[in-house]
Amino acid sequence: MATGKQVGDFSLKATSLTLTPGPGGSVLVQGNFEGTSAAFGTILRTATFVSVGAKSGTFSVCAAAFLENGDSLTGNGQGTFESTGRHKWRLQELIHISDGRSFDVEGEMDLATRAWTGKIFERS
Repeated sequence: MATGKQVGDFSLKATSLTLTPGPGGSVLVQGNFEGTSAAFGTILRTATFVSVGAKSGTFSVCAAAFLENGDSLTGNGQGTFESTGRHKWRLQELIHISDGRSFDVEGEMDLATRAWTGKIFERS
């Protein structure tokens, strides 16, 4: 659970999903997401999750943000997900961005609508 000050929130929508065989009979789901954040402008993310239908697991993420002032940032992170009900996942991640900062990210994914929403916190 994040303990730092909240710096923003985000709302993303999946634009594509690709499923491929993974290790040990698992399935890898790679999703491309786009959306916005008041703190970071337009956000693009690619996340790779292990095992379709899993109740919990891990994921990795690569991201780019296009700020209102014309600057851009990139980032890489790792996280965990767990089922919180019918077609819903709770996600927690740590992301390191290109300007040297790190953030805790907490979110929820609605698998039926392919929406990913959440909050961004300073890493403390």
